[in-house]
Amino acid sequence: MAERPVFVARRIGKSYRVGEVEVHALRGVDLEIHEGEFVVLLGPSGSGKSTLLNILGGLDLPSSGEAWWRDHDLARADEAALTAYRREHVGFVFQFFNLIPSLTVRENVVLVTEIATDPMPAEEALARVGLAHRLDHFPGQISGGEQQRVAIARAIVKRPDVLLCDEPTGSLDYETGVVVLEAIERINRELGTTTVVITHNVAIAGMADRVLHLADGRIQSEERNARRCAPGELRW
Repeated sequence: MAERPVFVARRIGKSYRVGEVEVHALRGVDLEIHEGEFVVLLGPSGSGKSTLLNILGGLDLPSSGEAWWRDHDLARADEAALTAYRREHVGFVFQFFNLIPSLTVRENVVLVTEIATDPMPAEEALARVGLAHRLDHFPGQISGGEQQRVAIARAIVKRPDVLLCDEPTGSLDYETGVVVLEAIERINRELGTTTVVITHNVAIAGMADRVLHLADGRIQSEERNARRCAPGELRW
């Protein structure tokens, strides 16, 4: 793993105004993530995990502080720069699959290749998540776990530098969730894609190189894993 961090955040704060109340989602977060790392952001609902992920992914701007991906200033970039950053460098996986039901599995993935500069073949991306046999099925013809793996293939087909996953197993049962986690872990290991997974599930932490515990908008503690477990070893 490279020593040079690809993400650097310093004193990141994020606040929202809801009526007369100011809500602080992040409070002075400092963070470094290195190339090829698998990092889990762990914490309860409302701890700031999704807000932090959205800032790292260029979906939101911090209210204060600095956030960098390599030489990209994520805290001060305009919408055009953030759009280019997301298109060229970031793959997203969310809890809900957001597939287009009228398109086949292959077509859902091919759609992304049309805006990518150096995409892999859609068939390769789907093979990497174990779905080479489902290319011509429609989303309604496959299971929830398979739909989530299509979403992962869609995220990696453009060869992103970073894969950001927000509760990727949140709507899945245990056995299905393990299969999805295996796909994410394999992408990180085989392609070297810097990967951040946010969750409230403590068991997933065993997959990570590093676990950051968030609460009340702050990173409360950090753990490093001497040995990453395989997803099949996880116990919810």
